[in-house]
Amino acid sequence: MAQETDLGSISGNVEVTAQYYLEDEVINAALPDPILGMNSYTNLIYNRGNFSAGIRYESYLGPLAGYPPGFEGTGLGYRYASFTNEELSVTVGNFYEQYGSGMLLRSYEERTLGLDNALDGIKATYKPATGITLRGMVGKHRRRFDNGLINGEGIIRGFDAEMDINSLIPKMEDSELRLSIAGSFVSKFNDQNNIDTLILPKNVGAYGARLSADYKNWRFTAEFNQKENDPVPYDNDQFDYIYSKGKGAILTLDYSTKGFGVGVTAKYMDNMIWRSTNLPAGLTELLIGYIPALNRQHTYNLAATLYPYVTNLYGEVSLGADVLYTIPKGSELGGKYGTKIALNGVANFAPKRTYLNDEGGRRLGHTAKLFAIEDSLFAHDYNITVSKKFNKKVKGIFAFYNFEFDDRVSLVAVIHERIFANIAVADITWKFKPKHALRFELQGLWTEQDQGDWAFAQVEYSMSPHWFIAILDQYNYGNADPDKRYHYALGNVGYVNGANR
Repeated sequence: MAQETDLGSISGNVEVTAQYYLEDEVINAALPDPILGMNSYTNLIYNRGNFSAGIRYESYLGPLAGYPPGFEGTGLGYRYASFTNEELSVTVGNFYEQYGSGMLLRSYEERTLGLDNALDGIKATYKPATGITLRGMVGKHRRRFDNGLINGEGIIRGFDAEMDINSLIPKMEDSELRLSIAGSFVSKFNDQNNIDTLILPKNVGAYGARLSADYKNWRFTAEFNQKENDPVPYDNDQFDYIYSKGKGAILTLDYSTKGFGVGVTAKYMDNMIWRSTNLPAGLTELLIGYIPALNRQHTYNLAATLYPYVTNLYGEVSLGADVLYTIPKGSELGGKYGTKIALNGVANFAPKRTYLNDEGGRRLGHTAKLFAIEDSLFAHDYNITVSKKFNKKVKGIFAFYNFEFDDRVSLVAVIHERIFANIAVADITWKFKPKHALRFELQGLWTEQDQGDWAFAQVEYSMSPHWFIAILDQYNYGNADPDKRYHYALGNVGYVNGANR
């Protein structure tokens, strides 16, 4: 909705998600309290010229099942005011921010997962000259919600500078080689300490550099980061209150031309997790940096829900590659419309570390070299997707996934062991008349570990541009225990009208 006046414009939206719960004794799903959960969000945004301001009114009555603890009640969860012109942008109040890949600093919201680590303070962006962008911020993390926003105790400060070399050097302005460099510094201040035997640093800094180079069909990016000693509680293991520095790096190389593209990526991370608190915190609470996974975020049901890859926060080395190829139209394999093939593979390993027996001394815990790899494989994910249009009415997507992962590390399965699994997907859409389509989806998962084999089927009918209806079933037919071969069925009905859903 929006209302225009001489005094500016007001826009906004309302989102409500409600769930009513029934007890399921078969799978031992206990009833939440209350049995009706509701999350709602109302945004109001005011704009006039270079000025904007907004609020988000949130309600958790009670919070949806599966949400992290710390969401309760009704009140303001986000508010800001901002001024922007061609050179300067200033925001006070709540904001989201990211430097580079996010390894040093990323604040973001993923509402469906209950994640929101918005910052509360001030940030500014200044462009003093063409090709130079300076950014700075100071703020506190959003930690939880209890009839209003409640922030954490720690203070986060950050500065980022980015320079476009081609804009700064006249002789390179028209060069086919495009270069940019950037650097970041982020620090936290927190004087909380619940362990008397150690001196914890109140200020912890982290810094990094980035490079981006483009030449014709090639693109190369590199990011290197280091975090100073930041001893924090883990799980009373070898990572508990260690004073070792953190290291992180991400390298990418891509080549693309018409109908073909290839990319390789390498990521290294050791002891780069850090929070704006020195005290124990929930898994997703008060995270300053974001450790991105190279693994593809799968959308098909069995791959997405049963065996998603979870980044190892202690450290990992990941190597990945992507190949995209379009078989030309008119060829024997391409057919009338062409055929698209996507190959993707990622392998994740433990960093090679030398552990130190220095608990009574410097407490470095371990040493590690950049991109040194242990023989220990955390996981691999190799997959291929083929997309083909058969005629004007029928098109299909066919996929195959091969997984191996050590769930004693990932902890996403029911039985924590080394798991080997294959998944096949067939997704067919039939547009049988204008504005009417049926989509059929079949999936199978085969494994001798965990809960055994699974099957998935879905039928979806859509009537453009407003209605869609879908039914699906996820069936654990291969469970070793015949009494646990459950069906997980779901039905959806949706109506869409413009911006309303």
